[in-house]
Amino acid sequence: RPGLALCAGCGGRIQDPFLLRVSPDLEWHVACLKCAECGQPLDETCTCFLRDGKAYCKRDYSRLFGIKCAQCRAAFSSSDLVMRARDHVYHLECFRCAACGRQLLPGDQFCLRERDLLCRADHGSPPDGA
Repeated sequence: RPGLALCAGCGGRIQDPFLLRVSPDLEWHVACLKCAECGQPLDETCTCFLRDGKAYCKRDYSRLFGIKCAQCRAAFSSSDLVMRARDHVYHLECFRCAACGRQLLPGDQFCLRERDLLCRADHGSPPDGA
């Protein structure tokens, strides 16, 4: 449909022989589809993410909108192993007792106080029935 579509990037009519369709209803001039954060061209060779009508490269989308570690606030990569405590997510190396710094491992008992993880030794044993 070149000539009939409007570019989501610049708003101009797409009369080029090629256009990029990012979602069912957004079409772009090839030259206009760039990451809103870093300006990297986004074409058929890379992954593109949309948020609020803006396009982002994978790295910037993850950095800006992805889940971040509750301890270090860094984003996770797809290969990271994580630990979860309620609705908080941590890198394995960040899953440590806030009092003594000991890394907490799967199976360890711990307490979560607000954002602080505490090992059993620094929290004490839970009351009966807890």
